[in-house]
Amino acid sequence: MKKKNLTQLFLHVLLGFLLVAGSVCQLSAATLLTPKSQLVADWQRAKEYTKEYLDAMPEDGISYKPNPEIRSFGEQMLHLANANYNFAAAASGKSNPYQGKNLEKMEEFRSKAALTKAVLDSYDFVISALQTTIDAQLGENVKLFNRDLNRELAYAKAFEHQTHHRGQTTIYLRMKGVKPPAEKLF
Repeated sequence: MKKKNLTQLFLHVLLGFLLVAGSVCQLSAATLLTPKSQLVADWQRAKEYTKEYLDAMPEDGISYKPNPEIRSFGEQMLHLANANYNFAAAASGKSNPYQGKNLEKMEEFRSKAALTKAVLDSYDFVISALQTTIDAQLGENVKLFNRDLNRELAYAKAFEHQTHHRGQTTIYLRMKGVKPPAEKLF
């Protein structure tokens, strides 16, 4: 009789363990990010990080150029914004509100406040385009710079581009005596 009771107890403990383990696995699977939700999270983080760069640069640094032959801080940020619009429009099929315009050359974005709004709006455009994309659509091909690539790769290239140009502005901040924001990987 004791052996039967021990066997039943063992089976109950095992069943309880399996139920708990199954619940934990379900919870873990539910908390994993889908490719789209990961992209959205990365773009939201990039927007916050870029805002820190924009906030760090004093007003008189917006037109600052370390060398006369390169873009100013503001032009770098507007170039980044222009590309955000172009990449996201190509990846999503949404209309680019600045189609055919060069944000870098637009006089209305020369102040720090206007520059900041223009750049952050470009991130909102990308995030909105991603949020309205269905996960399955990320594998569909689109044309980007006369190349066929899937939507997910188009968004990844856009992310790479904005990271590159934000990174370039680190030296602009340092040359203006400003400590750049700390890296924001997560």
